[in-house]
Amino acid sequence: MLKRLVIALTYALAIVFAMPGTALAQAYPAKPVRLIIPFPPGGSADTIARLLAQEMSKSLGQPVIAENRPGAGGNIGVDVVAKSAPDGYTIGLAAAGALVINQYLMGKLPYDPVKDLAPVLKLADIPIVVVVANSTPVGSVQDLIAAAKAKPGGLAFGSAGNGTAMHLSGELFKQMAGVDMTHVPYKGSAPAVTDLVSGQLPVGFVDLVSALPQIRAGRVKGLAVASGRRTITAPDIPTIAEAGVPGYDAVGWFGLVAPAGTPRDIVAKLNAETVRILALPEVRDRALATGAEPATGTHDEFAAFIASETPKWERVVKASGAKAN
Repeated sequence: MLKRLVIALTYALAIVFAMPGTALAQAYPAKPVRLIIPFPPGGSADTIARLLAQEMSKSLGQPVIAENRPGAGGNIGVDVVAKSAPDGYTIGLAAAGALVINQYLMGKLPYDPVKDLAPVLKLADIPIVVVVANSTPVGSVQDLIAAAKAKPGGLAFGSAGNGTAMHLSGELFKQMAGVDMTHVPYKGSAPAVTDLVSGQLPVGFVDLVSALPQIRAGRVKGLAVASGRRTITAPDIPTIAEAGVPGYDAVGWFGLVAPAGTPRDIVAKLNAETVRILALPEVRDRALATGAEPATGTHDEFAAFIASETPKWERVVKASGAKAN
């Protein structure tokens, strides 16, 4: 009798553990969840992460604890996620740098962006805009291309720093437009915009939220946004593709990731919950105010997006010779 009971119990447990995570994931989460933010406090990514943590804590019934782990272009925080147990209790934000670009800027990373991480959802895009000083005669993207071709290497463009999405969007522009401009790295978009306003810098590839007040005030000229579609925040500004460089598409972005091997049911639950939260009007409005445009989609779509971005930025980084600060 005892032997039959043991056999039956063993069989029942085998069925449970053979299931693809469904029965186990139904109890998730059963304890607090850590949300790693690989950036300092403040800014678009930190704001959205804290909104997610607040709303997830309400709906999941467990505290979601936001933890800033900045440094090394996002690598430090993302490495924490990559090396955590794949059980859904440590998740984190990751931007284009940590998932795509840094491996070409910095060489070998402490984690493998593909093998060590499970994409959950692309959270938001950070639009980039091409801005020129009022002191320049350039009034359009075509004017900019003509000016750069007239004096190869003589026209400077500023960005938020070496290896940033803004810098590399400028390098992509150079390659696709067939021009040569000299890069001037700044410590963030704000000081670059300041020099654009004063006329000390002729051209800038900067994040839209830093430049838009000066564009609206007429202190600088916003020529075009770098993304493949017009932005929600400034729909009147054309895209670079519309303005004369067909096929051009560059945008800053960040998403939610988990350690590789996290059960798909948990990944799907996190995805669905995050999509719901990003659609809340108050969350969407707060995100837009920081310059981030909320995204959506499945975890598989985010994985496919990362895969499509990787070869593009590999080519740009290698062709430009860019190195991280």
